[in-house]
Amino acid sequence: MAVIYKTTMTPSKLELLTAWLPRQPWYIGMASEPHLTKAGGFRLDDPQGEVGIEFMVVTDTSGERPRSYHVPLSYRGAPLDGADRGLIGTSEHGVLGRRWVYDGTHDPVLVAQLLDLLQGRAVPQAQSETNAPAPSVTSYFTGVGFSTVIASAVVDDRQHGTAIVVETMEEAGPHGQSAGAVTIDVMRVLRPDTQVSQVDAVRAARGHVVADWRSKNGEESRGLFVVLRDTAR
Repeated sequence: MAVIYKTTMTPSKLELLTAWLPRQPWYIGMASEPHLTKAGGFRLDDPQGEVGIEFMVVTDTSGERPRSYHVPLSYRGAPLDGADRGLIGTSEHGVLGRRWVYDGTHDPVLVAQLLDLLQGRAVPQAQSETNAPAPSVTSYFTGVGFSTVIASAVVDDRQHGTAIVVETMEEAGPHGQSAGAVTIDVMRVLRPDTQVSQVDAVRAARGHVVADWRSKNGEESRGLFVVLRDTAR
């Protein structure tokens, strides 16, 4: 169970994201320095208790209309080998000391827990409270379940979002035996949609995650955060 500390981070998460966000191919704002506010999200627990996992929503008000972005984040006490491309920055945590903050799509611990969430094996947690489930976050999965032991993951940032192609391993099978590949589509620009089941991406998918966030005027919005599909061969 992750412990949520009431403390500071220097620089703050929003300060780190302000510098990082405009460099992403799916950022559709025009400002070199977006005006960001925290708009919601949720957390997942790392079973080993080493990595902080957060799915944050930030809203950019620098343009003519507000845009809400979904940024999975992982927090580590040391650099993650091979993940330099996913590093957002470092920050000094008031209790834990220096933390390396990553775009969580590059972190195998976050990806494994996201696969567990999609299959109903992980409980989403409130963003700012310890040991408080987030019932508004819902997942749907169809078909046969599979292992979340990750053999490899390839991250592809695109104009319309991020695709993670994940090769998993059979937990009980012979060493090196692949369980197959799936693709996780991470929605980056969030769009409210009350009829999620009618979205084309969902109709052909094996699973998806839906969650809430707050609009600029405080009203609740709801829409797709993640879609799981079979990897095209």
